[in-house]
Amino acid sequence: MNFTWFASAYDPDDVTYRLTVLVQITGSLILAAGVGRAFEDGDLHIITLGYVVLRSALAALWLRAALSDAARRRTALRFAAGVTICQLGWLGLLLVPAPARLPGIVVMIVAELSVPVWAESAGRTPWHPHHIAERYELFTLIVLGESVAAATVAVRGAFERHHGTGSLYALAAGGLLMAYAMWWLYFARPAHTLLATTHQARRRRFPWAYGHYLIFASATAEGAGLAAYADHVTRHTGSSPAAAGAAVTVPAAIFLITVWLVHLRPHQRSLAERVPFPLAAVGVLAAAWSPAPALVTGVLLAGLVVVVTVPRHPPAARERKQYAQAAE
Repeated sequence: MNFTWFASAYDPDDVTYRLTVLVQITGSLILAAGVGRAFEDGDLHIITLGYVVLRSALAALWLRAALSDAARRRTALRFAAGVTICQLGWLGLLLVPAPARLPGIVVMIVAELSVPVWAESAGRTPWHPHHIAERYELFTLIVLGESVAAATVAVRGAFERHHGTGSLYALAAGGLLMAYAMWWLYFARPAHTLLATTHQARRRRFPWAYGHYLIFASATAEGAGLAAYADHVTRHTGSSPAAAGAAVTVPAAIFLITVWLVHLRPHQRSLAERVPFPLAAVGVLAAAWSPAPALVTGVLLAGLVVVVTVPRHPPAARERKQYAQAAE
C-alpha cells in the first residue's frame, strides 16, 4: 500500500527507480519463500529478512524523494525514518522469546500502519485518484484470481479422489458464484469518484486505504476456506460441519461488509440502498449451518448483485440513446 501511494506521488521511472523496485520484488519473493516455515515451524527469520529487504528499499526511495522535493522533505523524511525504525523492530522481534512474539507482531503491525498517518501530518504528498483507484482495483482482481485458483486446485483434487459427489458439485458451483459476485460487487461503483471528491481528506482517505486490507485478506481467505471445506467433504476431517462451513462463510461476510462500508456505502443515500448489505451478510453467516454453505452463500451474493444492479440499470430506450450519443 505504501509503495502504491509513493508511486502515485513520485514515479520517475529512471534506472535508479527501476533497480530499487526490483529490489522490492526480490524482498517479496524472499518473504513468500519463508511463509511455509513461519506457519509450520514458527521460524520467522526468512519472512522477516524478505520484509526488511522490501521495506528498506522503499525507505531509500523516500530518502531520494526528500532530496528532490524540498516542499515535502519533512514528510518524506518521516516516511523514511518510520519505515526504517519499524524494520529494526521486526529484526528485534527475532530475539524475543516465542510466547511473546504474537503480541510483538501486533505492536509492529500497529506501528507500520501508524507511519503514514504520522508522516502525512507533516504535509500531504501528491497523488492521483485514478491511479490509486486503479492500483487497488488491480490488486483486488489479482487476489480474487489467486483465491479462485487455490479453490480450483483443491476441488479438482477432491473430485479425483471421489469422482464427484453432490457436495463437491455444490461447492464448485457456489465457489464460482461467489467469485463472480465478489468481483461484481467490488466494481459496482468507481472508486476514483470518491477519491477525487469526498475522500481527499485524510480522515476519509486513510480508512478507505486501510479498509482494503480486510478486503484483500478476506478474498484470500475465501480460497483457503473453499479448499478447507473440500477437504472436510472428502477426507472427513475432525472439524464439525458448522466449523467447516464457517471457513467459507465468514470470509465472504467480512468481504461483503468491508466492501460496503469503505467502498460502496459513501455512494448510497437512502436506507433502501444500505439495508440489503447487512441483511445479506447475516444470511451468509447463517449459511454455515446449511448442508451446502458455499452454494447458499453464492446464491445470496448473486441475489445481492441483482438488488444492487437492477434499480440502477437504465431502461432500454435510454440505453439505446446513450449508445447513439457515444457513437456520434
